[in-house]
Amino acid sequence: MRLSARNRLQGIVVEIVTGAVTSHVRLNVGGATVTSSITNEAVEELGLQVGQKAWAVIKASDVMIGVED
Repeated sequence: MRLSARNRLQGIVVEIVTGAVTSHVRLNVGGATVTSSITNEAVEELGLQVGQKAWAVIKASDVMIGVED
């Protein structure tokens, strides 16, 4: 599979919290945690399991950073 998104972070699935419709999938990426909200159906189709290698693919039009005055 090839993707146009350039922001791809490889990590390890450390937690899957399943809700009524969506799941929160947490990846450990170099010591940082990246969380994605995806459908339960997607979790099943991907066969996601804790301990598995996976990629966080980030496609956003912009990222803003702010600081307090």
